[in-house]
Amino acid sequence: MGTKRQACDQGIIETRTSQPLFSSYNEKIRPILNTVKKLQHLKVIQEGVSVPNIVVIGEQSSGKTSVLESLSGVRLPSGSGYSICTRVPLIIRLKDHQDPVPDEFVLEYGNEKVKIMDESQIANAIDKATVEISGNSKCVSNVPLTLLVKKKGVPDLTLIDLPGITRSPEGDQPENIYEQISDIIMEYIKPEETILLNVFTAADRIHSCESIRESHRVDGTRERTLAVATKCDINPDGQFINQAMENIVNIRGLEYVCVRNRINDETFDEARIREAKLFGSHPLLSKLDKSIVGFPVLANKIVQIQLVIISKCLPNIGNKISEKMSVLNLERNILPETIQVFIIKLLLTQTLLCPLRNALEKILISGEYDEKELDNKQIRCVARLKEMLDNFTKELHTSVSKFSENFLIEEIQFVENTYGLRLPGYLPHFVNEVSAYLESVCAKVLIDICGNSPLLSSIKKLVPNVIARMKKKLMKRVVEWIEVEKLTCFSSNPDFIASWRKIEENNHEQFSKSMSSHCEVINIEGHGMINVKHLFHVKPDIRNQAFELKMLTTAYWEVVLNRMVDFVAFQLRFRMHEMVNKEIVNELMVNGAGIDHILDEPESGSKERERLQRSIDLLQESKIIIEDILNDVRECQSNKQYIK
Repeated sequence: MGTKRQACDQGIIETRTSQPLFSSYNEKIRPILNTVKKLQHLKVIQEGVSVPNIVVIGEQSSGKTSVLESLSGVRLPSGSGYSICTRVPLIIRLKDHQDPVPDEFVLEYGNEKVKIMDESQIANAIDKATVEISGNSKCVSNVPLTLLVKKKGVPDLTLIDLPGITRSPEGDQPENIYEQISDIIMEYIKPEETILLNVFTAADRIHSCESIRESHRVDGTRERTLAVATKCDINPDGQFINQAMENIVNIRGLEYVCVRNRINDETFDEARIREAKLFGSHPLLSKLDKSIVGFPVLANKIVQIQLVIISKCLPNIGNKISEKMSVLNLERNILPETIQVFIIKLLLTQTLLCPLRNALEKILISGEYDEKELDNKQIRCVARLKEMLDNFTKELHTSVSKFSENFLIEEIQFVENTYGLRLPGYLPHFVNEVSAYLESVCAKVLIDICGNSPLLSSIKKLVPNVIARMKKKLMKRVVEWIEVEKLTCFSSNPDFIASWRKIEENNHEQFSKSMSSHCEVINIEGHGMINVKHLFHVKPDIRNQAFELKMLTTAYWEVVLNRMVDFVAFQLRFRMHEMVNKEIVNELMVNGAGIDHILDEPESGSKERERLQRSIDLLQESKIIIEDILNDVRECQSNKQYIK
């Protein structure tokens, strides 16, 4: 231990973000603090969030000071052998600063404030201040030393080292030294926002550790206490290590971590490398579960406890965020509508929208035309649409009325194998034809109404969008109708049975004669000459059933196709009405059709709107961060409870 002071005198303070505690802190705690600062700036909350302090307690010479310096990255004084080193509470306040100023180290005690000019002087300054407070003896004092360390990249964190527990007076120590130290420890570990690190050596009998009993008195739930076993490299075959390997350690239900402290003149980075090597390759220590070894594991557990403690105030902050968002949304929504936007909407309503809607309704829905439009067949919409619908009907009937050369083959397969029947495919080119026609009509009406208006080019762009939506809705409804038809065959049309019987009576006798006389071609009424040579080898009963099925489906298709045409006609008219009276209005008035750029909003109103939106976005982002943290804490506690 004597050589360790030499390393301390060299005064290298490794407060880098590579320290395990710093990395865990910056990953999990820093986002909370940054969010809270933003919320304070927005005046959502006034109070900040306190990060729980870390207090290290343990028996004298248990290695607790070395644990503290490994967590803080600050090299501290250490005694030799079993002499007492920490005789007063040492409070290390780490504070991050981004200003381009030199690092700052200040030691405060009583009314004294000592500025330490160089990092190498910290240990000597602490020793000197300890002597001034408690003398050259081995006595202890409750007057704290506070070391302020301001460096870029360190966490805003407070770590506290307390005098080690001494059971019997040593040298000139008073008889009540145990009670004095116990009172000091109790004062610092009582606050519920404090994390307790119980440090003991791997050679100690943990059930007799006084620090374990002290922490249990103030933290009966064990939610904020961790046990830390040191000097595992010196006592790798002790009882504690053997119990840890068998997972039978029970330290009053505490979680524990085994660590290797820095020794001699090692840097903190070197110490972490050697620690990882020790627990990775040592014949005994390598058998320990990796979730209970090393300072990185200890740092993660500490930060997780901090998160749990901090999370208790987060729901209230989340509620305040929601309240503030409601206020800002209200402020944004009640901003007075600018004169320019009002003028645009008024212009659209009076000079464009109403005339456009009236004209389209007359042409597309009512079928009314002005005298000058009577000679323009392209504008006579009702007649043109009826013509398209008639052509569509003919195409549908033509696509299914022609019997193929494979006459009755599908019907025979159905009789033999119960194959399913298929409806003819829907012809999308009909919808495309109608859409193209409607687009041309709307474009012409727009030109007639808008004339040379500067809004014409912007408004013309909305027509394809509106018609594309109408086309999509129409196609969707027809596809749904086809799916319904495919589910079952049904008709309440009384002409269906009559039609079926008529077509069967007119053709059955001729079909039977053709099969018996092996006549290769027959004339099916309404379908022309059909080759039936391929049916000669089919069994008569199968063939006759197939013929009856063909006649039945032929009659049924007529019903289905008529139903389909009617459905398409009704849907088309409904969608056109919706387009004229709703879609075009929404595109112009709600979406603006891209014309609001013609007159910009005043700069003052625009800036206020942007300010409110930035604040709302920031609050939303903060709310998500807080909700994610709460979810992580709940998941961690759930997993911990499950393991227990």
